Amino acid sequence: MVKVHQLGRRDARRLAVRAQLLSRDRPADLLAVARRVTLLQLDPISAIAPSAHLVLWSRLGSAYSPADLDAALADRRLIELQAMLRPAEDLALYRAEMATWPGSGELGDWRQRLRDWVRANDRCRREILDRLRESGPLPSRDLPDTCEQPWRSTGWTNNKNVTRLLEQMVARGEVAVAGRKGRDRLWDLAERVYPDDPVMSAREAARERDRRRLHALGIARSRAPEVPGEPADVGEAGEPAVVEGVRGQWRIEPALLDEPFEGRAALLSPFDRLVHDRVRAKEIFEYDFLLEMYKPVAKRRWGYYALPILFGDRLVGKLDATADRRAGTLLVNAVHQDVPFTAAMTEAVDQEIADLAAWLKLDLTNRSST
Repeated sequence: MVKVHQLGRRDARRLAVRAQLLSRDRPADLLAVARRVTLLQLDPISAIAPSAHLVLWSRLGSAYSPADLDAALADRRLIELQAMLRPAEDLALYRAEMATWPGSGELGDWRQRLRDWVRANDRCRREILDRLRESGPLPSRDLPDTCEQPWRSTGWTNNKNVTRLLEQMVARGEVAVAGRKGRDRLWDLAERVYPDDPVMSAREAARERDRRRLHALGIARSRAPEVPGEPADVGEAGEPAVVEGVRGQWRIEPALLDEPFEGRAALLSPFDRLVHDRVRAKEIFEYDFLLEMYKPVAKRRWGYYALPILFGDRLVGKLDATADRRAGTLLVNAVHQDVPFTAAMTEAVDQEIADLAAWLKLDLTNRSST
């Protein structure tokens, strides 16, 4: 009979924090972080700093330089795949899935819509491939838009035909991001970008991705609703567990259970994997968090781009701050305390804020605290 681990919430939190390299012992370098957390999410918003840089700084500390990430991308130790930076060797885990795009078995409605839209614009797809073959890598604005069926959306992607088609061609394994020029992605044929590693079968690759995802998360649900992008569930990876006070069963990385835990303070990106699954953050950490950048100012509780605050194994608050690079300051609007800070917590969090300002090469300015 398979053992079902019995955990308290503190045990579960410590699993998650250790898995995400956020305990006191810091990792060695950028690639060690990327391989452990499996991905660095790209996001254009940089109210303080781009998310990928914040994730690396929160693990490595002020010794981390954004130039290190640029170098890892330039020599393709890291590769961009669907708005995520991943270790180059992990691309082998996605190639079989690309070959079966838009998926095997019964397709959901959104997958069917993507399939039909790409089919309707097959001529444009082939013309993009021809242009890249001749002249790539190229930005999307230099690629032909001969789509016969425009991309329709109520959001900002409406009529962004080439961009949306390129994203599906990435999912098909035909093209890849070869680099960036400023904020522009440079596109090329995938065969020129991806390493020529052996490709696993789709089933074996899916199991390995589940295993690595659980190793990165420490604790996760076996099943979760399907969403575009990185899943939140881990299938049958690891071992089953129940968490006191939380409904349902979890999967855990048992090797992390016996590791000693010594926590620290950390400021996290809003897209950090410790908090990205908002349901898990609520269930395990009893932490309420929501990105508020799209809310009217009067309805924001924590700020435009609030950073979750970790102390030990608890998520204890949010930092509302803005990097004003013209003025040369990191402006702290508020430190929102979800629980009353002790003197030790206040000192540790204040030191992290000061370290953040120093890393950004900005002067620290405090407006208020709550």
